[in-house]
Amino acid sequence: MQTNKSIMKSIGSKNLIQLFRKIFFSVPLQFLIISLVSSTTLLAQKNSIPNIILIMADDLGYGDVGYNNPIIKTPSIDKMAKEGVQFNRFYVSVPVCSPTRGSILTGRNPYRYGIYSANVGHLKKEELCLAEVLRAANYTTGHFGKWHLGTLTTAETDGNRGRLHDSSHYSPPWMNGFDVSFSTEARVATWDPLVTPANYDVEIGNKKAGEPIGSSYWIGEGQKETSNLQGDDSRIIMDRVIPFIKKSESEKKNFFAVIWFHTPHLPVITGEQYRNFYKEYSEEEQHYYGAITAMDEQIGRLRSFLRDLKVDRNTIIIFQSDNGPEGNSKMGKNQGSALDFRGRKRSLYEGGIRVPAILVWPDSIKAHRKIDVPVTTTDIFPTLLSILNLNPLNLVKPLDGINIFPFIQGKVTRSSPICFQFNNQIAVIDDQFKLYSPNRGTTYELYDLLADKNEKNDLSKEKTDVVNNLKKILTDWLESCKQSDAGKDYH
Repeated sequence: MQTNKSIMKSIGSKNLIQLFRKIFFSVPLQFLIISLVSSTTLLAQKNSIPNIILIMADDLGYGDVGYNNPIIKTPSIDKMAKEGVQFNRFYVSVPVCSPTRGSILTGRNPYRYGIYSANVGHLKKEELCLAEVLRAANYTTGHFGKWHLGTLTTAETDGNRGRLHDSSHYSPPWMNGFDVSFSTEARVATWDPLVTPANYDVEIGNKKAGEPIGSSYWIGEGQKETSNLQGDDSRIIMDRVIPFIKKSESEKKNFFAVIWFHTPHLPVITGEQYRNFYKEYSEEEQHYYGAITAMDEQIGRLRSFLRDLKVDRNTIIIFQSDNGPEGNSKMGKNQGSALDFRGRKRSLYEGGIRVPAILVWPDSIKAHRKIDVPVTTTDIFPTLLSILNLNPLNLVKPLDGINIFPFIQGKVTRSSPICFQFNNQIAVIDDQFKLYSPNRGTTYELYDLLADKNEKNDLSKEKTDVVNNLKKILTDWLESCKQSDAGKDYH
């Protein structure tokens, strides 16, 4: 296990040289090492570097966890919330899948590098990925589950965009700092993941039930997994995570595991034993709720394994969703809940971007607490690097996220607003207010989220000073994203 002192020695190794050739082509290596050291020491009282696990559910709404909805049985997630930090205002950068994933791994809004929506763009080689930084610091890095940040093969048709001889969006985990992969390009079924389920023929491109779903689990360049692919998809994923962690510990290395479940994204299917928890509900609800309970079971399995291995106390786990629930409303196969928040997936209203999120780190977070300060997915990158005593601003600029550890320590206001854009929608949120436009600034709506979290009372005509202030912040940010997207950050 690495110590606080040894991490800088690790970063000064061959891994660092390879990493920073990517972002600093002419800067002396000695300057790079000096510039990495942060002036703050968040781990001043600790003598070991934490392991890191990032867990994400897919299309899980704010009301799709037990601590927000008593119908759904998620005892393991609820236990995490009771033991750690529960973020009540946690926002995804964009209300759809791929961009949120990019924002976590880069600390930058995905509109800066062309991932504007799902199945659009890819993680560019110029972007610095969190896994690359941690691998340079001698972590073993692994990605498990849904990738959705680029295609995984050029040798065959695969997933949503993989095509023979087409490398235009080829950007698999192993090209972005991950040592180990067990990854799909995009969605699969949540039960028997590589088989088209019944009643989903339209959603899967008019395939018949029982036919291959058209996606594979990739474990490396040209390598597909062929065994242990039946049953619950969350269990199949966790069956790969646990050996990865065990091997990392046996080699005395810190581990960074990204676990991106497919649950409860369509096609959402579960087994009889999980449906039986919800016998009194409709068949669609049984599958939806049951798949979430099955995923929760695997999160509990992971935490039990960490305890048995005696690494649980110094392991940071962050759990979250990637956006709000699918569909315009709760009906049919779309059984997700945003509670009483306005909007759902693809909307910049609260129901599309405010998601459940939890952080546990027993060695440093001794008691349960709720955080009401706005936090977002781009904050994960700078927060984790700051915990490791690395200044993220010495690595890449501009960053959209900030270090949120001070919020956990008691700070109650955010220093910089959070800005959003998706299709024609734009928005900005500070500690109290939210400015929203459905038409790229032709008209605006203003909401006091502390008094009106359901966004029913538009204050834009009453508080013109607040509107003008937030509009200026948002306009400047949109221009900054435009410059980044044109490649100005890479020169």
